[in-house]
Amino acid sequence: MPVTYDPAKSERNEAERGLAFSLAEQFDWSTALVVEDARKDYGERRYQALGMIGENLHMLVFTPRQGAVHVISLRRANQRERTRYATHAKSGAD
Repeated sequence: MPVTYDPAKSERNEAERGLAFSLAEQFDWSTALVVEDARKDYGERRYQALGMIGENLHMLVFTPRQGAVHVISLRRANQRERTRYATHAKSGAD
């Protein structure tokens, strides 16, 4: 699936976290844990996805837009998220 993002926001993310949004093109969807982020009304459906990019687990926040994954946020997963992902992987749950 194509990936889109705001270039200025990607530059800020790269400066702050060392991760350009273009890395989302390498996100492994086949083993990802994806849940809808319904904490508040964002004006569009927003999802949180835990998945691998290379050897590391990442948190990708995105919204589907015009047939593409539009990146909102990308960062390395924290310990709580790594534990949740490992539990998901062991159970084989969706």
